[in-house]
Amino acid sequence: MSLADLESKLDELTELCEALLSKQSQLQADNLRLSQERSVLLERNVAVKGKVEAMILRLKSLEQD
Repeated sequence: MSLADLESKLDELTELCEALLSKQSQLQADNLRLSQERSVLLERNVAVKGKVEAMILRLKSLEQD
């Protein structure tokens, strides 16, 4: 293998490493965004569950009247 071939392979590996680092950064950003979205959705879910339970209690109390 010639020096030019080795340089070419090294350039390819360098480009691949840069692409992988970029992809990793993007995946980390996506992961953070999705984690934040999940937290918001969980909070909303708890709030809605509370409202539904309150409605059920009100309906049950109306039935008893």
